[in-house]
Amino acid sequence: MSTLPRQYRQFQEDYAGVWQAYQNLGAATAQSGPLEDKVRELIKLGMSAASNQESAVHSHTHRALETGATWQEIEHTIILGITTIGFPRTMAALSWAKAAIEKHSQ
Repeated sequence: MSTLPRQYRQFQEDYAGVWQAYQNLGAATAQSGPLEDKVRELIKLGMSAASNQESAVHSHTHRALETGATWQEIEHTIILGITTIGFPRTMAALSWAKAAIEKHSQ
């Protein structure tokens, strides 16, 4: 996976036990149901866009790409929210995803 932001790496170092518990929770939730990796990442991307969380959109765009998602699938995931989260928030999330894709391809 891509390199974590500095503040995440610092938290990981300062609170190793909490970080490990968080990682374990993520793994447990991922394994708790039938969804494939790509589908889970696209769902998390949509939730990140709806929550207006720029860093999460970047993270889940990278993760979705790593599971084989295409730009078209990522774009569609975000555009699906337009009637729920609104046009401005959708446009912001699309711009964040595009920036993540550009960075991912470097």
